[in-house]
Amino acid sequence: MTKIPRTSRTARVLLPAAVAGALLSGCAQADEAPAAAPGRSASAAPAPAVTVTPPPSAESGAKPAAGTLLVSDFGSDTVTFVDPARGATGSVRVGTAPYGLALGEDGRAWVATAEGVAVVDTDTRRRLALVPYRTDSGPVTTGEYRGGGMGIALSPDGKRVYVGVNVPGGNGTLEVIDTASVEVVDVVGVGRRPFDVDVSRDGSAVYATNHDSFDVTVVDADSLDARRVEVAPYGTEGGLGSWLKPHYTAVRPSDGKLLLPFEGERLAVVDPATGRVEIEDMTANTHQHGAAVTADGTLYAVGTGPIDPSEDRGPSLTVRPPGGRERVYPLDGPHEDVAVSKDGRTAYVTGGFTRDGYWDGISVVDLGSGEVKRLAAGSRPLGVVVL
Repeated sequence: MTKIPRTSRTARVLLPAAVAGALLSGCAQADEAPAAAPGRSASAAPAPAVTVTPPPSAESGAKPAAGTLLVSDFGSDTVTFVDPARGATGSVRVGTAPYGLALGEDGRAWVATAEGVAVVDTDTRRRLALVPYRTDSGPVTTGEYRGGGMGIALSPDGKRVYVGVNVPGGNGTLEVIDTASVEVVDVVGVGRRPFDVDVSRDGSAVYATNHDSFDVTVVDADSLDARRVEVAPYGTEGGLGSWLKPHYTAVRPSDGKLLLPFEGERLAVVDPATGRVEIEDMTANTHQHGAAVTADGTLYAVGTGPIDPSEDRGPSLTVRPPGGRERVYPLDGPHEDVAVSKDGRTAYVTGGFTRDGYWDGISVVDLGSGEVKRLAAGSRPLGVVVL
């Protein structure tokens, strides 16, 4: 554990009320409600029937080439297939305001939308099903604070999908989908606004990263017992009006610890078994969102840009190998999430962004040379996976 860097950021981002009111259209949120403890019980509506399309025909289209990207179009109701060399090659309607993506070894993609979880056959480019949520998340809407699915992940054996469901004004839920029956089989209470969902390498635990309650909910995959781990390296002062909250988590392959980047200054390393949080230095000095980790333990963290342009740096991608020797790649404009090519040579950073300032494309980063190419791709793309 290293020294915690600069302490002035907390004072700078907990703004006076008159100023904060003009800026809280972003990560901060102005309407605070009491947080309830995570648990198995959750507000749930009766489960509607699953919507299934007819089986695709053999003429539906050619199978995408290996290395094709799939992005969720938060600005529309589609996912888009993207050739990293030449751009978008087609889209599939999935549901309103799609957010996170998870890809199975069988080629099915699971997409968290405001309406339900869409199941997409990436070989034939068809939506096979739309699984409604049991949680009552309010009217189907668009925008940063819309209700419905956010983070999503698959169990290592492919038998379960876990999706974090945002309930505006209250705590969210984690819904469990059986991939064989394609239906929700359990609902677990988590924290507020579950930006990200991750699963341990052995599948025994699920982690919901809750942006607006400064925590991660650790859920036992068998019993569904849930417990809260606070992750707030800057403290929780300011509540929902603070910018200094967790966004995305990466599970470190070597030891299963959770890696949460904050502000390009602090990396929270969380032991999910004990709840202990250690802090390491980071160097980008920018507001961070998306995070991913490769098999060798290298962390990729997306910097969306400054909270205070007079003090903070612009958008970037931080690449942090084991040992903490970072390389920071400057980017042009806000970005949200990141995926890495199978050979580890290229990173794909989506420009969709959950706040204002997004753009309709991907930055393709050559990790050797540092060259960055901007590629048109989808409508406000957020989630990204490599096929």
